[in-house]
Amino acid sequence: MKPSLRQIECFRAVVQLGNFSRAAERLGASQAGVSHMIRDLESALGARLFDRTTRRVDLTEAGRQFAQSALPGLEGIDRAVERMRDLEALRLGQVRIAAPPLIAATVLPELLQQVRQAHPDLRVQMEDTGTDQIVAGVREGRCDMGVGSFAQELEGVEHQTVLRDRLMVFVPPDHRFRHEAEVPWSALQPERIVTLTRESNIRLLTAIGFQSAGLPLRPELEVHQIFTALALVESGAGVAILPTYAFAALRGRRIIARALTAPDITREVRIITPRDRSPSAATNRVREMLRRVLRDMVPEVV
Repeated sequence: MKPSLRQIECFRAVVQLGNFSRAAERLGASQAGVSHMIRDLESALGARLFDRTTRRVDLTEAGRQFAQSALPGLEGIDRAVERMRDLEALRLGQVRIAAPPLIAATVLPELLQQVRQAHPDLRVQMEDTGTDQIVAGVREGRCDMGVGSFAQELEGVEHQTVLRDRLMVFVPPDHRFRHEAEVPWSALQPERIVTLTRESNIRLLTAIGFQSAGLPLRPELEVHQIFTALALVESGAGVAILPTYAFAALRGRRIIARALTAPDITREVRIITPRDRSPSAATNRVREMLRRVLRDMVPEVV
């Protein structure tokens, strides 16, 4: 018969306290129960572990040898159990998030600040990268979650829609569109258009909008980053066609935005997680906080 974990816990309590009755009190057991556990342990080991007198309990040589070998292992189990409790209580843990550059630069810093305030022992790592790399990172386990606008069907990941995103025109505050609630794509004809480059899915959607309105798309300027497009708008170089979540990058810029209509072009901003791995308590908590931060910083499209 192999010794049980409970027997070794009883052994440790007697060793540490030098007394069966105090060991029983610590363990929430009767003194007779502790004595029985020790006898069973001695039978399983084939050796006497304690010398008992009316006044004291001393380890035998066999008891000292067993204590040196067994108790460090039991302490390791205790540390492992405590670590699991810390993970579930969010006193420990790490969450890796991948996001496109704009969300990484605007939304994730706010998320990081809120996580630090609520759970100072949690560690959040961020990766700012393109959509394809976000999906690959989540699938391959390099990231615990990703956020962005993705294709409708993604293999190997679970997804949660956080909000719907819409293409909008971003203009200076004195622009002729300032009095409009919505702007039809056809009204863009005389404008100098700033777009993202052809590598961006937003550029493809912009082309669809112009085509639907029967207009040619001839950009005045093409840039890689939304921040650059917004800076050009602010300088008066043109108007930019960008998604709703570009609002998160305005931060006091002298820019307004109006929804583009006829047609309405919308996308879903989603959080993705691996399909074949269970999320940790920390991942679940940070995902919940990320949803709230996104909804607070980006206006919902209706």
